[in-house]
Amino acid sequence: MSDADSAARPPVSLVTGSVRGLGLAVARAFAARGDHTHVVWRGSKLLAAERELEFPGRTHRADLARAADATRLVDEVLARDARLDHVVHAVGAYASGPLESTGFAVWREMLESNLETALHLVDAVRAPLRAARGTLVLFGCAGLEGLGARREAAAYAGAKSALLVFARSLALEEAPHGVRVNVLSPGLVPHAHAHPETSAPARVANVPLGRAGTAEEVAEAALWLSSPRSSYTLGADLPVSGGWLL
Repeated sequence: MSDADSAARPPVSLVTGSVRGLGLAVARAFAARGDHTHVVWRGSKLLAAERELEFPGRTHRADLARAADATRLVDEVLARDARLDHVVHAVGAYASGPLESTGFAVWREMLESNLETALHLVDAVRAPLRAARGTLVLFGCAGLEGLGARREAAAYAGAKSALLVFARSLALEEAPHGVRVNVLSPGLVPHAHAHPETSAPARVANVPLGRAGTAEEVAEAALWLSSPRSSYTLGADLPVSGGWLL
């Protein structure tokens, strides 16, 4: 295939954690842009069947806590579309509670879901993203820049903080290869599968803009970070939070 033929083809995007919630909103936005969009599920078999109707031939099952699953997933994407231009990693379990009741198992789950899955995925997508001079967006959470204390969800925020350090280090490493790595950090964004705290009135009242966000606003930010419009943006942590936790 010539360079001209390759450039004329629609971009190929992979969005993890994408059969529901914010990941699904991102996947739909990419598809609406015209991308050949691949979605990923782990345990939501019923939702996966619905997504297969929406993203036919590009719906995959993978547990990204397993390195072998990440490799197989990317192999399936390449077998279907022969390239990979954009990756958005929207995986990450959430847990809340004070430190005194946060046991080691919770810390382990937060690190595995929020950090280790990203490590496995990056190992799998590194080569095709370099070939495409593509983009990678990892999902963080509001308030990472301050590195402040958390009365609740310290394990979750700690795992996301580690992810931010990893993302910025990766951005430095991949920049010479033309790959742009950034972090997108949503705030309070209610959706059908969100944690109840996301729409708690007391929390929403603390958002400077006076309201919770929408999945569509998060998706628009992911589109921007995965487009030429952000071509000079690297290693950024973009909060989509209405100013929450500034």
